[in-house]
Amino acid sequence: MRQAIPEGSPAKIKSIPCNIRKEEEVKNLVSSTLAEYGKIDFLINNGGGQFACPASAIRTKGWNAVIDTNLTGTFLCCREVYNAWMEEHGGSIVNIVVDFWNGFPLMSHTSAARAGVVNLSKTLSIEWAANGVRINNVAPGTVYSETAAANYPDPDLFEKSIPAIPAKRLGKVEEISAAVCFLLSPAAAYITGDTLKVDGGSSINNPSMLTIPDHNKYPTYDWDEDKDKANEQEKKMPKSML
Repeated sequence: MRQAIPEGSPAKIKSIPCNIRKEEEVKNLVSSTLAEYGKIDFLINNGGGQFACPASAIRTKGWNAVIDTNLTGTFLCCREVYNAWMEEHGGSIVNIVVDFWNGFPLMSHTSAARAGVVNLSKTLSIEWAANGVRINNVAPGTVYSETAAANYPDPDLFEKSIPAIPAKRLGKVEEISAAVCFLLSPAAAYITGDTLKVDGGSSINNPSMLTIPDHNKYPTYDWDEDKDKANEQEKKMPKSML
């Protein structure tokens, strides 16, 4: 990434280790950034993680790890940046969520956390509006990168999603970063509390990732039959209860 900075540019990159689930480390990240650069104009909450697993098999430890990272970690970063800088100087925050609008089978933990982030962003965008802070979300669809693919055992997982994407291709990392830059920029000065979906249309044409087998577990409710039963029960009831 450093190699991509043009020669002579004043831009620079510095990394600071931080576990966003730990409050003190988030505080240190914010204070160290202010000490190094003197201000924090933007915050992008892109830290997160999850694992594919049926909801019935997720253990409490795994659930808490995902919630703590994807929801609580986002909250801590927002709160500390606001208290340390943006309350007095304004700024823009972009939170990265997921394309969970039609449910997210095998990812119930992260879909719950990211839904919380979307509502958190709406809430904070109202609470902090008078301080000049804008907060929005970017919801990527299926985006391929080698590092992302390495997290999942199925090498064809990304390719399998293409038939359900109207764009008929996977997204690129650069397309997500472009959306983030737009929301941070003055071009988005009148946008806050919203979510920009960068998903090739999959959120409006998204069959479930989980194939549901044929079953008969949802019996049809028979109103006429139920009414007959109710009438019979009513005849047996004491008059004092009618």
